Amino acid sequence: MSKPYYFGIRHHGPGSARSVVRAFTALKPDYVLIEGPPEADALLHLATHTEMQPPVALLGYGTDDASLAVYYPFAVFSPEWQAIQWALANTIPVRFIDLPLSHSMAIEKAKIEEKIESTLAADETESDEDIAPPSDNPEVDTGLNQDPLNWLAQAAGHSDGESWWNQMVEERGDGEQLFIAIAEAMQNVRADLGGERHNQADIDRENLREAHMRQCVREAVKQGFTRIAVVCGAWHTPALDDAAATAKADAALLKGLPKIKVQCTWVPWTYRHLTRASGYGAGIRAPGWYEHVWHSTGDVGGSVSGSEVSANKISANETNTHNRTVGWLARVARLMRERDLDCSSAHIIEAARLADSLAAMRERAMPGVDELREACRTVLTMGDDAALQFIDDALMVGDRLGTVPADVPTVPLQRDVEAQQKRLRLKPEAAQRTLDLDLRQANDLERSHLLHRLNILNIDWGVVTRTGRTSKSSSGTFHEVWTLQWEPAFLLQLIEASVWGQTLEYAACGKANDIALKAGHLKALSILLDQVLLADLPTAVNAVTQAIQQRAALTGDIIEMLAALPPLANVFRYGSVRKTESSTVASVLDSLITRAAIGLALACQSMDDDAAANMRQHILAADSAIKLRDNADKTNAWQTALKQIAASSSAHELLQGLACRSLLDSAIWTSDDAAVCLSLHLSPGSDAKKSADWLDGFINRNAVVLLHDDKIWTLINNWLTGLNQEHFIRALPLIRRTFGVYSKGERRDLSQRASRNTAGAIITDTSKTSAWDSERAALPVSLLRQLLGLSP
Repeated sequence: MSKPYYFGIRHHGPGSARSVVRAFTALKPDYVLIEGPPEADALLHLATHTEMQPPVALLGYGTDDASLAVYYPFAVFSPEWQAIQWALANTIPVRFIDLPLSHSMAIEKAKIEEKIESTLAADETESDEDIAPPSDNPEVDTGLNQDPLNWLAQAAGHSDGESWWNQMVEERGDGEQLFIAIAEAMQNVRADLGGERHNQADIDRENLREAHMRQCVREAVKQGFTRIAVVCGAWHTPALDDAAATAKADAALLKGLPKIKVQCTWVPWTYRHLTRASGYGAGIRAPGWYEHVWHSTGDVGGSVSGSEVSANKISANETNTHNRTVGWLARVARLMRERDLDCSSAHIIEAARLADSLAAMRERAMPGVDELREACRTVLTMGDDAALQFIDDALMVGDRLGTVPADVPTVPLQRDVEAQQKRLRLKPEAAQRTLDLDLRQANDLERSHLLHRLNILNIDWGVVTRTGRTSKSSSGTFHEVWTLQWEPAFLLQLIEASVWGQTLEYAACGKANDIALKAGHLKALSILLDQVLLADLPTAVNAVTQAIQQRAALTGDIIEMLAALPPLANVFRYGSVRKTESSTVASVLDSLITRAAIGLALACQSMDDDAAANMRQHILAADSAIKLRDNADKTNAWQTALKQIAASSSAHELLQGLACRSLLDSAIWTSDDAAVCLSLHLSPGSDAKKSADWLDGFINRNAVVLLHDDKIWTLINNWLTGLNQEHFIRALPLIRRTFGVYSKGERRDLSQRASRNTAGAIITDTSKTSAWDSERAALPVSLLRQLLGLSP
């Protein structure tokens, strides 16, 4: 080559990668320039490390502000990855030439600060620009009306540019001649499209990037290299090879750019984060399929090894196009059989025939992802899209998680977490899995501590889905069931969390202390106390406990106190399972119970319906929490408060009924006591709405007291059947709301009990009814006949 040769590629395209390898093997460049962050040049040598297994990504982040970050992902079928592998295997200089992250991040930071300070109208919803480089797929970014490749696709008879590019480039791999055609196509598209592809901010950013890349190419030429290979996004090739662009103009454009400190490292990546659905601008539809294409089609069966390149040869792949189709369908069949779904050899044969037929009908040389997917739906899943969905998730996308060498640059916190993962045999995986921990086992208890500490740092690698007891007699929760799924973004979160400490324990303590200082109410502090106890952070426990005591001493909000009781009671009751100290929690809990009991009756005065419904939920939760505490003095204080509410005429009727029911369930009141209170509130002279509210609180969504207490059943039934029409119509919606929450079985039992009585009859308590006196009953008959005008 007498001048730089430009290889316009699509990120993460197996056909582009195959063509790059073929072109490099034929042209033997002496210098390789790749679109990427120049700050990562010092890390390029790690790409050939034996422990480096793609998918991986280069992570660049601001040294002083880790929230400014950008990822540059690579898969085994990424053209840039294969270019790096080829250059390193042949000891050819290789470097990145994109606009330095120190400038692009500084520009983005300035944009963010400007937007924060701006006084734009509240209804303006334009989102912040992503600091990652704009998509270098030939397609237009999502949200724009016109995809430039659609023009080429329509001319070729394709429905969209994506399928056209896949067939013409990614599922083939033609070598250096392909890039000549791509450059010509992009030249025409850019000329016709003009500035319509991006908004002005995108155009300005692209101009800066392309100016810097041109400057890097010029520098390479000055250094005396004669066969310079430039691997860049296809969209950029016309601009980089633009003879009209001068060094002076590019230097002027790049002069005076803002700058910040940036660091880079390698991090593992996943196929799921390579998809367009993940929000990645240069995302692809099916990375799992692309990996299959890379390994099974054409002359290159995988990553180029040093011995092959040094001999200037590429080993022939024995599998042909037919084997690519059959191999894919065999993987689908294996997946279905693992799930006990029927899939025989005959199914595979018919699916392969259908895929070939579809490709022929569409005038395609070989079946692609669309043909194989349609064949699978028709033959293997019999039109069942649910079965097809798990095929897409497991094979089209895949759950592959890459690995990076242990000696890549990392922050101390990340190293500490990785060391604990290794020691506890808790391997990060991209696939979702379930982990059942027995907290009586030392290793499982340490695993639980690790996961809970990460949760405090907002790194939700694991989510608790269930806790269970080993036996009915167990007084504590010995099992935790977690759902684990590792995300590459967790590594960036660890970098951000390093401000709290250099080890996981110190970082979690620091973050917990900060949360405690900023917490606005007792419930948040109580939940935080539970979290730090679960994470085994004694230092944080003391700090959070002090914060709770200070907050409780200053607040007079009863609802805030009630909301704090359930999490504190759970910590006290089940903390011993984790060998945590409960005496401190007990003192805080007892203090809050006393304060809540003193102010509860007054807080329930003069409430509207919504406030009373909200208070009911807090009282129920607090009542359960106090029972967990199981302290006689505190329980008596609480029950005294409930008696005050039950007897108060100014408390809301819903809460009066609730207090009465709680006292009955606790055996503080007998059924006779409850019957007296019930007859008072359900008397014929009472307002129907107030009676219905009291009944709603008393029944409390539990039919047991109605089914098994004859006296209460009789009183409620007599009140209901004794309502006049006006009052019945007013009370009916409230009564339906009360009984509507019962389960189907409870409603059936109530109906059966009601059916045992005469329809419309008033049920009386016959236990105290005297014997029937016929003579006495006949006395008013003559008077009634006269009043009704009947003959004597």
